[in-house]
Amino acid sequence: MSASTAARNAPEERLLNLVVALMATDQGLTKDTILGSVSGYREQGESGASKDALEKMFERDKERLRALGVPIETIGDRLEPDDLRQARYRVPTSEYALPEEITFTPEEIAVLNLAAGVWGEASLSADARSGLRKIGSLGITVDEPIIGYSPRISLHEGSFAPLQRAIEQCRVATFPYLKPGDETPRTRRIRPLALAEYEGRWHVYGIDTEIEQERTFLLSRIVGAVKVTRESFDAGLREGAGERALQGLEDLARRQTALLEVHPGTEAALRLHRRGVPALQGIRVPFVDVHIFADELASYGPEVRVVDPPALRDEVRRRLRAALDMNGAAR
Repeated sequence: MSASTAARNAPEERLLNLVVALMATDQGLTKDTILGSVSGYREQGESGASKDALEKMFERDKERLRALGVPIETIGDRLEPDDLRQARYRVPTSEYALPEEITFTPEEIAVLNLAAGVWGEASLSADARSGLRKIGSLGITVDEPIIGYSPRISLHEGSFAPLQRAIEQCRVATFPYLKPGDETPRTRRIRPLALAEYEGRWHVYGIDTEIEQERTFLLSRIVGAVKVTRESFDAGLREGAGERALQGLEDLARRQTALLEVHPGTEAALRLHRRGVPALQGIRVPFVDVHIFADELASYGPEVRVVDPPALRDEVRRRLRAALDMNGAAR
């Protein structure tokens, strides 16, 4: 796969193309149709990726989108609902219809029409349009253009653009990185290979030149300017880097889970149940970073209680106490 094709098939663009395809038809798309038509999967298949690898990629993407709040439906055979070999997938556009009681002033409608026009031009890339045409050629009705849906992917940190440029140009990058518990940031020097989004947060994956090993860094912990140096590296190092980054984050999350008690019907229940599995005393939710997860859990307040592990429980309590102290000082 060429460097330009690899850049064009970044994971976040593949996710967007998948959402566009799944929203474009009411009847849904089979996995084979998706893997053979949607940009990001199609090119991987044409470059020699096995069907098993493509199916695993699709399953990971499907779960990532669901974690971001995209309601992907699975439509099975009515006679054999448990047989998913010919299952079809779709994103029902009705999920994004506004309630009838919501109204807008003429001025608000004008602004929304302007925003919709911009989105309508930008949301369907050339690759996405090509995928829809290919799906349509199979006899599946598609609704094009798709306007009014904006994927809820987190905003990019300031370090995103220079790191993306460094990856595309195969240049070594440096940046100040502040780990939890450290008082001062430490300068990191890496060969950046991929940007990966996991659970709504962006990471850069690359080779730390100090130890010559692959490492993953959270973009939100980069506390200063990213410098793209003139030192280059082999573009071949980028092959499969995005998948390796995501696999590493998923493996880490599987190795450490939190046992949580969550009040039903709350925002915490809505968000955490999507990522967790039922347990005897609540749900078990995998997580990558104890500090980031503690920030999220603390934001839910009394809606959630950490049973285990103790380190996570202590971090959540520390944040809640700090918030309480700050509130008391402000009175």
